[in-house]
Amino acid sequence: MKRLVLALQLMTRLPLPAQDVDEGDFAAAIRWLPATGIAVGLVVAGGAGLGMRIDPWAGALFGLVAWVAVTGALHLDGLGDIADAAGAAHGDRSRLSAVLADPHIGSFGVVAIGLQLAAKLVLLRLWLESFPPWMLAAVAMVARIGPLFWTRWLPPLHEGLASRFRAGWRAEPFIFWSILGLALGYREPALLAAIPLIPLWGLWLRSRIGGISGDGHGAGIELLESALLLAMAVAR
Repeated sequence: MKRLVLALQLMTRLPLPAQDVDEGDFAAAIRWLPATGIAVGLVVAGGAGLGMRIDPWAGALFGLVAWVAVTGALHLDGLGDIADAAGAAHGDRSRLSAVLADPHIGSFGVVAIGLQLAAKLVLLRLWLESFPPWMLAAVAMVARIGPLFWTRWLPPLHEGLASRFRAGWRAEPFIFWSILGLALGYREPALLAAIPLIPLWGLWLRSRIGGISGDGHGAGIELLESALLLAMAVAR
């Protein structure tokens, strides 16, 4: 179970005990990323449910704040970095790498993060009209199947989080989480929108960025979460 705990420590800000891990454990943590989505979704559901006691907009706001807090804005940071790299690199590979490595955020990143937060707030408000908050666990879990796909089918952009995850990839966890995602799609068909969206994000990363990185994973998770909220709200 320490690999699950390690995945939660990597992907959330939940208070968990320190683990004695090695490089193999770190790489294998990728197999548990969808499980971290369940934890994230339940925390967000708690915030949204609390806010719904006031009104739906408060539910959306509390849920969004919980979403940012439990992930430590980690995925939003990835989204901002990818937006800066795509907007400022102008096809120059060396400049792209320099932008991704820069700890500062540029105007492209600010706009992307601002739009993502605004979109999630509105989409949560629409989503909560039709679904019980606990189903946010399904949304967050399905979105985190994406990194298992991208890790295996995209080349690592550089030495870092994504390249270390590649060594721990196995087919069995990917198949298990995919089957669970399909089962949830039987319950709510709009979740199956992830089937085309996950490879589409991979294709975009390959063509514009050149491969997968930790930032690519984070940005993809953010965009998938919003897209699934939108698909479910529209379907209803």
